[in-house]
Amino acid sequence: MRDFLEAAPPVPDFAPVALVAPHAGYVYSGPVAGSAYALVRGTAATFRRVVLLGPSHYVPFRGLALPECEAFSTPLGEHAVDAGGARELSAHPAVRRWARPHGDEHSLEVQIPFLRVALGALPILPLVTGDARPEEVADVLDLVWTADTLVVVSSDLSHYLPYQEARRVDADTAAAVESLDIDAVAPHRACGAVALRGLMVAARRRGLEARCVDLRSSGDTASGRHGPRGRVVGYGAFGFRERETADLH
Repeated sequence: MRDFLEAAPPVPDFAPVALVAPHAGYVYSGPVAGSAYALVRGTAATFRRVVLLGPSHYVPFRGLALPECEAFSTPLGEHAVDAGGARELSAHPAVRRWARPHGDEHSLEVQIPFLRVALGALPILPLVTGDARPEEVADVLDLVWTADTLVVVSSDLSHYLPYQEARRVDADTAAAVESLDIDAVAPHRACGAVALRGLMVAARRRGLEARCVDLRSSGDTASGRHGPRGRVVGYGAFGFRERETADLH
């Protein structure tokens, strides 16, 4: 984790309140995830908890699911679930406590070691997303997205396209995220589209802006080892910040 964070290019004067990071195996997506988490490394005093959203790859369902456990076990130690926030979220009709979608799901679990290294053992609110409208996800976020809460969405981008085509498609998706064009972020362009589109709705409501800080694919990160360029998976790292921050472009 530390190597990925330290290898990330610096983005000065960028203070995000939300991140988007990929969730494939670390040999593939780790360098790009490192670019996302490097944006918040060392800012643990700014936040008291993290809301973590990612797609359900194995269990189809309607709404969003919180785990029934009190903590996640990781190689870096136990990572607590924010009990108070979980009670708040459970009051929303789109949210339920349900262990099954979390059982084999990796989209959230691969983020926790990055969070641990970048921010320490901040409590998490882990939400697996099923079928939900962007406005529903945004409403759920609004329940717990306070000034001291970081939101992290776990999403890869295009899947199994030829390298050059993936570059074009992922660049279009990155531009859509930066312009908060919700309709242009489709499930076949981002496997975490449900959570990502919900974050974009919430960002519009809050007057946030998005910036892509890294955009690569498995053909870049694992080329020569495990990443042939005939079929690649795309990865993007994004930060969302308050608009009043000085423009860096």
